[in-house]
Amino acid sequence: MEINKYSDIVGVVLVKDTPEGRMVCLTPNTVAAHDFGSRSDLPGAKAPENAAEALRSWYVVTWTVPEQSMPLYIPTPSLAFSLRHGGFDQGGNLPFNPTAVHLTWPGQKEQVTIPSGTPALAFGGGVFTAPSGSFTYNANLAVGAYLTVSAANDASDGMLQYSASATGAVAVVERFDLTDMKLTFRTLQP
Repeated sequence: MEINKYSDIVGVVLVKDTPEGRMVCLTPNTVAAHDFGSRSDLPGAKAPENAAEALRSWYVVTWTVPEQSMPLYIPTPSLAFSLRHGGFDQGGNLPFNPTAVHLTWPGQKEQVTIPSGTPALAFGGGVFTAPSGSFTYNANLAVGAYLTVSAANDASDGMLQYSASATGAVAVVERFDLTDMKLTFRTLQP
C-alpha cells in the first residue's frame, strides 16, 4: 500500500489479524496486557464483520514505523515475561514461528497480515494506492466511482468494492491502473 496524502492518523491495536491496506473500524481494545508495558490506552481496530461496522470503516490500516535493526523477530503470540523454562524436565516456552522472523520490515512489503495485538497506524482522510488483492475488482472501477467496504465475515472483510451509488460509500476512485491492477482512492470523511 502507498500513502499518497493523509490528514489524520490514529495509533491503534488490532484486535483481529488484518492484512495491511484494509479498511478498519475503531472498536474497544480487548487485547490482553502486553509484556513490559500496556497498550490499553490505544483504541482497538478491526476489519468489519457486518454491515453496521462496514459503514464505520473509515480508516486504512498499516504497519507502524520500526525503530529496530534487522533481522527482526516479531513474537506472535507475545513472549512470556520469563523464558527460564525448558530443557531437562520442562518444555520450552518460547513461541517461535518462522514466519515472524523478517529481514525486511513487513510494512515495506505488500499485503502482509498484521497480527492481532500488534500496534498499527489507522489513516483517515487521505489518498492511498492499494495493490491488486486489496480490493474487489469490478469492470466499473473508474475515476469517480464510489467504493464501499466488504463485510462478508470472511477473508474479504475490509476490502474496498465498487458501489453504483454513494449510499454507504467510504471512498471514491481517483485512478485505476489496469496494467498493474493498482487502485488509487480518496477516503471520504464521515
